[in-house]
Amino acid sequence: MNANDIINEGEEHILHTYNRYKIVLDHGDGVYLYDKNNKRYLDFVSGIAVFALGYGNKEYNDALKNQIDKIIHTSNYYYNEPAVMASKKLTEISGMDKVFFTNSGAEAIEGALKAARKYAYNKNIKNPEIIAMNHSFHGRTFGALSVTGNPKYREAFEPMIGNIKFANLNDFESMLNQVTPNTCAIIMETVQGEGGIFPCDEKFLKDVRKLCDDKDILLILDEIQCGMGRSGHMFAFEKYGVKPDILTLAKALGCGVPVGAFLLNEKVSKNSLVAGDHGSTYGGNPLVCSAICKVLDLFESEHIIDNVNAIAPYLEEKLDALVQKYDFIQTRRGLGLMQGLVMDIPVGDIINKALDNGLILINAGSNIIRFVPPLIINKENVDDMIDILDKCLSSI
Repeated sequence: MNANDIINEGEEHILHTYNRYKIVLDHGDGVYLYDKNNKRYLDFVSGIAVFALGYGNKEYNDALKNQIDKIIHTSNYYYNEPAVMASKKLTEISGMDKVFFTNSGAEAIEGALKAARKYAYNKNIKNPEIIAMNHSFHGRTFGALSVTGNPKYREAFEPMIGNIKFANLNDFESMLNQVTPNTCAIIMETVQGEGGIFPCDEKFLKDVRKLCDDKDILLILDEIQCGMGRSGHMFAFEKYGVKPDILTLAKALGCGVPVGAFLLNEKVSKNSLVAGDHGSTYGGNPLVCSAICKVLDLFESEHIIDNVNAIAPYLEEKLDALVQKYDFIQTRRGLGLMQGLVMDIPVGDIINKALDNGLILINAGSNIIRFVPPLIINKENVDDMIDILDKCLSSI
């Protein structure tokens, strides 16, 4: 099928919940994607922070092919080696105690919320409350949507699950005002993504951690987008010297296969979910867990986090130069290879122009361009991106 036929068939048969760009992506190589007409695009979105290793990594692809030839899926009533090895690797690098594998980030949030509620139930808290952040985004399922701090995502689907309160990120007094004896958990992104690329302040996060310790409140950190090396640490919380009680992961955890996870520390794992409390047909199957194992191996052997720390300052420098050059760009903010340019104009036309010129970008809200490229990018890729973006900005 040609590109137009594919687009027309898609419009006829796929539920219209995305306003898709009129291109059909066909294959990838490194940090580049190619459409059905073989036009090349420099990818600074990486499937929304998913393809950390870039496209066509042979070791990664071979690991999946080898697993497909062995066994793709088996019930969680039995053990499988990739799941056991993936859980071992994850607990070792995170310092957490136990792992539950899911199919997505939203499902990881659902499991984290259930674990927090069960922890509260075991403490005889009758009406447990959870505090979430304004401007946060945690997913589209009902539980995840209930703790997403943006009314436009929630209002058409209300009522949400109950006993959710909202505070402001990096405003500790706002947090304290929401705490009651029924507060069982506080959930936040270590770096807010969809809400505008807002990293947590170190003092704020440490104060919240102390509050949670003092009142036996569980701290849930959502690192679905900012985790897995993107911050310059394997997990962004490491930068702050804190640890969550529950951690959620997805996106780059599998670098393309649909997999997420929530991880529990020992306190929560021993006092929350037990057999029969939670489950997933596909969660932790051999195929996705073989991907996790290979991703974690490649992060080490290819020095992915070292590359993030080498390239991120260069990307920041180049983005800061654009801030100085154009008066409609207000600021740059972010952490590692998760950056945003904040503008006082809508960014949709800029992203469209960039796409026409072979650069894939994405927004974070109507006035922010988000940069979440593969973690293997080099300075030349940054220069090429800046050249195209500068050309698009200069036409405004």
